[in-house]
Amino acid sequence: MKFTYQARTKAGLIKKGTMEAISKMAVIELLQKNNLFPTSIVEEKKGVNFSTELKIFEGVSAKDVVMFTRELAIMMESNVPPAKALEALGEQTSNKSFKEKIFRISADIREGVTLSKAFARYPKIFSTFYVNMIRSGEISGTLPDVLRKVADHLENEYYIRSKTIGAMIYPIVVLVVFTVIFIVVIVYIIPGLVEVLESSGSELPLVTKIVIGVSNFAINYWWLVLGIIGAVVGFVIYYPKTKEGKQVTDTLILNIPILGRFQKNVYMNRFAENLSTLLSSGKAITEALEVTADLIGNNVYRDIILNAKEGVIKGRKLSDGLVNYPKYISPLFVQMVAVGESTGKISETLMNVVRFYKAEIETFVDSISNIIEPILILGLAGMVGLLVAAVFLPLYQIGGTIR
Repeated sequence: MKFTYQARTKAGLIKKGTMEAISKMAVIELLQKNNLFPTSIVEEKKGVNFSTELKIFEGVSAKDVVMFTRELAIMMESNVPPAKALEALGEQTSNKSFKEKIFRISADIREGVTLSKAFARYPKIFSTFYVNMIRSGEISGTLPDVLRKVADHLENEYYIRSKTIGAMIYPIVVLVVFTVIFIVVIVYIIPGLVEVLESSGSELPLVTKIVIGVSNFAINYWWLVLGIIGAVVGFVIYYPKTKEGKQVTDTLILNIPILGRFQKNVYMNRFAENLSTLLSSGKAITEALEVTADLIGNNVYRDIILNAKEGVIKGRKLSDGLVNYPKYISPLFVQMVAVGESTGKISETLMNVVRFYKAEIETFVDSISNIIEPILILGLAGMVGLLVAAVFLPLYQIGGTIR
């Protein structure tokens, strides 16, 4: 929402302007943090905008954070003060929720709060990794360089996620189309033909009997069908969010043929890049491992990383801890870590691992996309052919009888 405000400074001067914010209280808070005391705040009416009225559309996407971080890095490399850079970025941001948070961070910085602490107040937007990297940059005095590394890291994560999701769009669309066709045939077409088919007196083909049985069940017990679908969907959504469910699903997904190997590559890529980026910013290896474990997104790999961290604390090498998990950590990964440890350049060698697994992920996604397309087409054609056969075979028999 956009507000027009009038406020006074401590010296009594009148200031007027406009501000984007989610609520009037947010405007008051932001003005006060800038030593302005509002005397009038009026919301500008521009009709209903569902994207700003409904909270569901106020999330901050990964792409928003990537672009924000890249632009902030560029501005700080140009020696623009953090608060001023944030205000400029806030003005350019179209996401209303993100815009308000950026302005709040800017106001916090003007009050003397460090950038890392200001970012840490919004954990749903800025992860533990993000905040730790910013803190490292503040301590080492290399904040612009660290921001650039964070932006590179986020862009790589976003690229892999987008490529994976993009590969899934086509199969999902095909399955949705087939499901709609199947429901229309079962619920509307088959019941209209049943009376005609059964009145012919001829023996119906087995495929027709099966389709009629499915149609009758779906029509007479639709509530049971919906209940089963709802229960399955609910189980798939909520069970992985439980402690036990998370452990089971994280283990299961790594052991699915073909897909499991792909998932392992994704997690090893994430492991290597997070650890490399944190180490390059000056983090101690134990702290970097702990942050990486929290961000990895899979409990199996989280346990592996934490166990390896305990070994490092006791004086063992990281590679010695990882070699105990050949099922989940590849020999290449372990070997590259060992080389990095022996040369003192573990961050650089890990980035070589990142490049390797990124290429592996891209190759897999491209290959699976090319394989899935003909399989889905053949599967869809087969199922449609089955339905067509169920309808037209008995009609053909009836036509033969009449002749």
